[in-house]
Amino acid sequence: EVQLQASGGGLVQPGGSLRLSCTFSGFTLNYYAISWFRQAPGKEREGVACVHSLDGATYYADSVKGRFTISRDIAKATVYLQMNNVDSEDTAVYWCAADDNPSGNYYYRWRDLKNYDFWGQGTQVTVSS
Repeated sequence: EVQLQASGGGLVQPGGSLRLSCTFSGFTLNYYAISWFRQAPGKEREGVACVHSLDGATYYADSVKGRFTISRDIAKATVYLQMNNVDSEDTAVYWCAADDNPSGNYYYRWRDLKNYDFWGQGTQVTVSS
């Protein structure tokens, strides 16, 4: 079974940086997508960034483009979310999630929570001075 373990959350000042990690295991094929989602108080859970295993394609929410970078270290079975120039709007609980059948045009599909059968535990990110 696919398992995910998220870590790296914490308190960071506005304009600062933080890196989240998601270690994964259990994929039977090298065919999956791993995404980061977040949910702020009173808001819906939203997709932040995604990486597809086939070609390493990455996708981002408009609100984080140019500030966040998703990457993967296959040898370490880890996906990272590097968060730079954070602001208060980035305060949220962050989860990593996996889709073990990421077919179709993933540019349009990665944000849909229904595609993800496997979720790690949430990690809190708080941006505050």
